[in-house]
Amino acid sequence: MNEQLAGQLRSAMREGRLRAGERLPSSRALAGLIEVSRTVVMEAYGQLYAEGWLEGRHGSGTFVADINAVEPPVSLVHEEGAALEERDGAGVIDLRPGVAWVGALNTPAWRRAWRFAASVPPAQRPEPFGLPGLRVVLSDYVRRSRGVACTPERLLVTRGATNGLDLLAAAVLRAGDRVGVEEPGYAKARQVLKARGMELVPCPVDEHGLVVDELPDDLRLVYTTPSHQYPLGGVLPVPRRQALLAWARRTGALVAEDDYDGEFRYDVAPLPALYGLDPDVVVYLGTSAKILTADMGVGWLVSRPDLVEAVANRREELNDRTATGPQEALRVLLERGDLDRYVRRMRAEYARRRAAVTQTLDGLPLRGDTAGLHLVVELPEAVAGRVVRAAAQRGVLLDDLERHHASTRRVSGLVIGYGAAASLSELKTACSLVRELVERA
Repeated sequence: MNEQLAGQLRSAMREGRLRAGERLPSSRALAGLIEVSRTVVMEAYGQLYAEGWLEGRHGSGTFVADINAVEPPVSLVHEEGAALEERDGAGVIDLRPGVAWVGALNTPAWRRAWRFAASVPPAQRPEPFGLPGLRVVLSDYVRRSRGVACTPERLLVTRGATNGLDLLAAAVLRAGDRVGVEEPGYAKARQVLKARGMELVPCPVDEHGLVVDELPDDLRLVYTTPSHQYPLGGVLPVPRRQALLAWARRTGALVAEDDYDGEFRYDVAPLPALYGLDPDVVVYLGTSAKILTADMGVGWLVSRPDLVEAVANRREELNDRTATGPQEALRVLLERGDLDRYVRRMRAEYARRRAAVTQTLDGLPLRGDTAGLHLVVELPEAVAGRVVRAAAQRGVLLDDLERHHASTRRVSGLVIGYGAAASLSELKTACSLVRELVERA
């Protein structure tokens, strides 16, 4: 029912029957008007807010967003109601992927969390599992946000997804074990596994993600990014997810699921994590880097209790730890609901940025633009290289697919991140330059 209502409202806004700036009824009023539960209306509003169709105005209600607006939405305000800070546009514009926008973090909630964290005395002995209080609220967060149903005993606090992968490899793998990695894929994950002495096996991906039918049977573990394949952007469909889990069951392998930006999807609600389909063979890796900032230095690993115990024991041997201060700050943000509110605001902000990029680059071959914080422009290899160099000379930093391959290159083009640019106007300016350079090339 909520999907039907969301679809009707979406059509009304797309066709102009509901116009930009028009105020919508409150969830209670609309529920009474159309004779459905308030929950149905709230879920429909939430989905449209996530997609960027709606915006909230501080103390005023819910309004139809102007999807062609150049400036940030008025819903993205600080708790005092002040507009989010913008850069003056001077200097370079960074369109490289992997970076979240930190300009929205200067809020009373953020400062309050860190003030509290600074007041907590340092731990006498670091807890290899992470702070108990944070494990409780994190287990609740991943359940409601990503469909990862787990108790605190199944969750270990890490320094980030890559750190979690490193600890997992150190705990359950041996030098020489064959480990599957996506090709093209996340270079830092390859580096971590290679440093642990693993034999890396490139596993091809297509527009949907990992090609499960081509996985060899002698892998001990496969590392994958099913919610938004890095860097091509495919979202692994349910039949392939089921096939991957069946493969893992049959071969005895583990699946390391890196959910680095799974909170952000713009066509439909984010797909639940792969972990929820089979918690016994999947190790779920999450991070605060894309939700908040990489400087937070906090992530999480969710798995079977015996694997979590093994990782914690190995971690003590390695003297690896997550700093107490960031854990306490994140716990406060979660307990007060500040993190959930922030993610909702940023989902709407990133939806606007994604729309600005796709509209400016309309007509170019784009892929991976329905989720995450980056997309790919497919181009011939020589063209991509020339565009990257020419853009850098004019103050726009770009990435291309070359460095994301470990073996024979299958796809070439640009990887454009839209998390780091300070404003929609900067983003449109930079993408206009990219389009100009591509058309010249």
